[in-house]
Amino acid sequence: METRELTELAQQLRVDSVRVADRAGSGHPTSSMSAADLMAVLLANHLHYDFDHPDHPGNDRMIFSKGHASPLLYSMYLAAGAIDEDEFLTYRTLGSRLEGHPTPRLPWVDVATGSLGQGLPVGVGIALEGQRLDHTPHRVWVLCGDSEMAEGSVWEAAEHAGDQHLDALTLIIDVNRLGQRGPTRHQHDLDAYGRRLRAFGWHTVEIDGHDIDAVERAFEEAGSTGGKPTAIIASTRKGRGVRAVEDREGMHGKPLKDAAEAIEELGGRRSIRVSVARPPLSAETGEARHRPLALPRYEVGETVPTRDAFGEALTALGHAYEDVVVLDGEVGDSTRAEYFAKEHPQRYFECYIAEQQMVAAAVGMQAVGRAPYAVSFAAFLTRAHDFLRMAAVSRASITMAGSHAGVSIGEDGPSQMGVEDLAMFRALHGSTVLQPCDANQAARLVAATHGLEGIRYLRTMRGGTPVIYGPDEEFPVGGSKVLRQSDADRVTLIGSGITVHECLAAADALAEEGIAARVIDMYSVKPVDENVLAAAAEDTDCLVTVEDHHPEGGLGDAVAEAFADGRPAPKRLVRLAVRTVPGSATGEEQRRAAGIDADSIAAGVRLLTEKIIR
Repeated sequence: METRELTELAQQLRVDSVRVADRAGSGHPTSSMSAADLMAVLLANHLHYDFDHPDHPGNDRMIFSKGHASPLLYSMYLAAGAIDEDEFLTYRTLGSRLEGHPTPRLPWVDVATGSLGQGLPVGVGIALEGQRLDHTPHRVWVLCGDSEMAEGSVWEAAEHAGDQHLDALTLIIDVNRLGQRGPTRHQHDLDAYGRRLRAFGWHTVEIDGHDIDAVERAFEEAGSTGGKPTAIIASTRKGRGVRAVEDREGMHGKPLKDAAEAIEELGGRRSIRVSVARPPLSAETGEARHRPLALPRYEVGETVPTRDAFGEALTALGHAYEDVVVLDGEVGDSTRAEYFAKEHPQRYFECYIAEQQMVAAAVGMQAVGRAPYAVSFAAFLTRAHDFLRMAAVSRASITMAGSHAGVSIGEDGPSQMGVEDLAMFRALHGSTVLQPCDANQAARLVAATHGLEGIRYLRTMRGGTPVIYGPDEEFPVGGSKVLRQSDADRVTLIGSGITVHECLAAADALAEEGIAARVIDMYSVKPVDENVLAAAAEDTDCLVTVEDHHPEGGLGDAVAEAFADGRPAPKRLVRLAVRTVPGSATGEEQRRAAGIDADSIAAGVRLLTEKIIR
């Protein structure tokens, strides 16, 4: 399109943003109006996308990191013919695909946005995958607002993109000066953004974002710049084109008071339709090759850390499935993710100590067909909680692995101990949470995560534990293993991970005193095995959960929730967990101090059985 046509298209996008927000009675039209010229040029002249085939491997990726500008995005879809007028007018209504902030309910939206500071990190993941693995010519376009440039995650992404020379990535910053409650930190000082991005190895172009010809030249420059990512830093005015709201505070997140007058001021409604350029590649893709999976095998009685089994099983998974990629938070030697790196270096991505970027990159890679495994210490994954929350909103399928879980890591102390991670991952919608207690179980559960939908969390341990299961044992997700059972059972001990071994030792000690205890390995913490729990409650009427985790949100809560639907609950449900802030000590000393070792479990059961007898 030429300048005049692009100007008209931009006005159409503004008009449509105004009228759809007015129809909904809510939304962010002024934030949409500031970026309309930028998006008109992108849509008409530079985007390559087949809306009929959103899974086309050659499609460009367009991420609206400023997801509140959804009226603009949906106006673009309307102009491209992807949606019709009837659907357009369902914006923000019950059951509509056109939600207040974009989600993958729309097939052209790769990831959910709206929690600011996430679009660029996800875009980095997509660009990384394309550069190193797919080698496709598609580009990644990310629209950010100037407010979100204050987010630390943006700068994690900026440094990573510069370091990796991601020249297929273009960041478009809509510098409209105003945030939600007032001016942004740098307002219209474009060079303030430019200096920072250039320091991270970016090419920058600073322009008037309402000068169509300048915008066109900037996109051309971005497309011809090699060896580094490009940032188009555009000075714009919020509410552009309507005097009542343009560059005025207090207009954020509100429909215009007089939409009809604003539309008239913008020149009225248009009905321009854009023929978006299709990608140059064929839509056909080869089937991913799968090979037989040969998991590592361990002998019963060996002592093996589950983190070692995780690394070896993950490496085997990489041999079997070409879609598997691993992202590391610079702890691969400790988590054993480095085993995968040695065998599959092209599919191993070092994200350094930037857990938000690591998770975001995983979300981006799964959006283009990969099966990511993102790995760090369990404690450090909490830093990326909002990215995990948004990954769930995105319907993303990724596997997270957290090693060095619980107080059992020992002398490193509380800053390194993951004792909140089970609660965090259990709270995510549609998540699966698994915690193996031995090496063969860990290997099988690694394999089980591949192909599961949603967010999967696998919790591994630093220290070695005895192998108690044979290499051919099956561990279905949602299942459990009953390790001790008799008709004389008076109490049920429920462990997961390291505490399974403590429960077994406690049961053996109690048996010598004539107290029969059932032992359940609850390796699937979400979903739990409700049938086994129900049978244990009926048979023993006393359940004791033991976990190397805080009592809130972990194994104890998972077991308690199994009885929340009205099924008969046990008379007693006792939870042994980490209830203090630990210091430095050996793993055995830590468990003893927390009251989750075998002696503590046995002592607790003795007290319980005395009360039951009385």
